Amino acid sequence: MVTALPTPQIDEIRPGVKAPVKETLLTPRFYTTDFEAIAKMSLASQADEIEAAIDELRADYNRHHFVRDDEFNQAWDHLPEHVRSVFIDFLERSCTSEFSGFLLFKELSRRLKTDSPKLAEAFGLLARDEARHAGFLNKAMADFGVSLDLRHLTKKRSYTFFPPEWVIYTVYLSEKIGYWRYILTFRHLEKQPEYQIYPLFRYFEQWCQDENRHGDFFKVLLRSQPKLWKTWTSRLWARFFLLIVFVTHTLTVFERSDFYEMIGLDAKTYNRDVIRNTNETSLRAFPAVLDTSHPDFFRLMEDCSDANLELTRIANSDRPAWLKALQKLPLQARIAGNILRLYFLKSIDAEAQRATVH
Repeated sequence: MVTALPTPQIDEIRPGVKAPVKETLLTPRFYTTDFEAIAKMSLASQADEIEAAIDELRADYNRHHFVRDDEFNQAWDHLPEHVRSVFIDFLERSCTSEFSGFLLFKELSRRLKTDSPKLAEAFGLLARDEARHAGFLNKAMADFGVSLDLRHLTKKRSYTFFPPEWVIYTVYLSEKIGYWRYILTFRHLEKQPEYQIYPLFRYFEQWCQDENRHGDFFKVLLRSQPKLWKTWTSRLWARFFLLIVFVTHTLTVFERSDFYEMIGLDAKTYNRDVIRNTNETSLRAFPAVLDTSHPDFFRLMEDCSDANLELTRIANSDRPAWLKALQKLPLQARIAGNILRLYFLKSIDAEAQRATVH
């Protein structure tokens, strides 16, 4: 396994305000969609389930949770510079991801008020939660001397268009994988408190329940649209989005393995546990999921990571541009080939499993 990349220097756009991380395939993205198409979606087949999911959001179980306690009120200069830099990178990516969700949900709520008030309310409640998460993470960054200018980020970041179907698949997965990331980190640090280097992690147990409730809402939304789970094309799309989310997660975790080492987690074990649990959870929503027990599954996934780390090393080198391009080609082909092989591994029929259980 190739070792993690060196942590980059922290750039600022002005004193105390961090320059946004350069946009790549692995950085959190901002999204827009076809709002009219979402407004026209029929929810009739899942009306009771939709109402129950919205009731859970209305309850606002975490309305008093995101309050910083006295443990935050200390200087964090005692942490080594490398640790601070790695931690800031983690906080920025997490904050940007949460803020991305806030912007999408807020715009959905605003656009759907007239044509679909039920969905408008739901997306407004989701935006409320994401705003809290992003704000809490941004305050954590400030403890380390920098923060994000979220207004600047809103204006300067590019937006990627996703059709509504893609939004539903990817947000469901984003929320569920977020749940497993948070809860596994919390459980690990609960057992090994010596790695609890910053109080943020103590908030993860209840925090991850927000992610879980958000995922449950998108599960009901997905099941209300038969074309997202009842057709042969939906099986292909489900496998595609699972694979893309899992590959992205793997590349990101191994790029930042020094962060996980810092809190006592083995990046390889952690990544596998998150993916296995997310895949199993997706059995409840998707028509098909991936076979993570296949002997080639994680081997190919982790080989993508090795190639990706080498690509980044080449990109950061002082070699001529033409030589970099040539050296990247076989590595890019290797990643593409691995992803194709992963996609065509035999999948698990989630609908058949649900039918057997019932």
